[in-house]
Amino acid sequence: MNKYLIRALIVVVFTIGFTLLLGTQSFFRPQVKQNSPMEVAGEQAGQVALQQSSGQIAGQQTNLASEAGKNFDELVQVTRVIDGDTIEIEGTKRVRYIGIDTPESVNPEQPVECFALSASNKNKELVEGKMVRLEKDVSETDQYGRLLRYVYQGETFVNNQLVAEGFANVSTFPPDVKYQQIFITSEQVARNDNIGLWGECRTNKDVAGITSCLIKGNISIDNEKIYHLPGQKFYDKTQINESKGERFFCSEEEAVSAGWRKAKL
Repeated sequence: MNKYLIRALIVVVFTIGFTLLLGTQSFFRPQVKQNSPMEVAGEQAGQVALQQSSGQIAGQQTNLASEAGKNFDELVQVTRVIDGDTIEIEGTKRVRYIGIDTPESVNPEQPVECFALSASNKNKELVEGKMVRLEKDVSETDQYGRLLRYVYQGETFVNNQLVAEGFANVSTFPPDVKYQQIFITSEQVARNDNIGLWGECRTNKDVAGITSCLIKGNISIDNEKIYHLPGQKFYDKTQINESKGERFFCSEEEAVSAGWRKAKL
């Protein structure tokens, strides 16, 4: 065969093979989608919207944080506990807890009320000598010039804790009603479970709770009938079980007439 013809055939075969090889690579190569101008514009618009939404959320969170801290005073130290719902802070300012009321223990014109000393001791346990955070509602002070505040010690909401554990009852005076419903719910649970004053200070005549009949008529394990006056040594520890015949008295004369004697301590 003519050597020129052989060379020509080699060139033709090589060309055909190279062409086939290129076609195979094109067939298996991943196809890259080219977005249309409309699709590109849509993606850009979506990114802008997402950025705007994120900014709005961040702004809302910042506003909420600002609102949450707006009514908080600086941290203050409690220098003295006056009673169950009143404290004295540094600078000799007095703070009255908003939304609650504990039995009276320091009013010279009134007798020490049932569970008053227990409430005062509980308040001491929660805040005395400690740093607390104060939150204002609407009013700055009450008629006696005491600061009106919600009080927090660490994670404890002191106002509500006193209600939930039966040391205080709800006492709301508008316009300071921010946590009224929380207090009401806590009181309902305490009352239903006879916690604290709701179990200690009830009588058959006063199923609502606190009573002015404060003398505790207790029956000892020897079946001796003994009554305890507010302020006596075992008054706060004495619990009344009406199903056993124990009861509250409104006066010492009433207790003696019923066959009870006065506790020695």
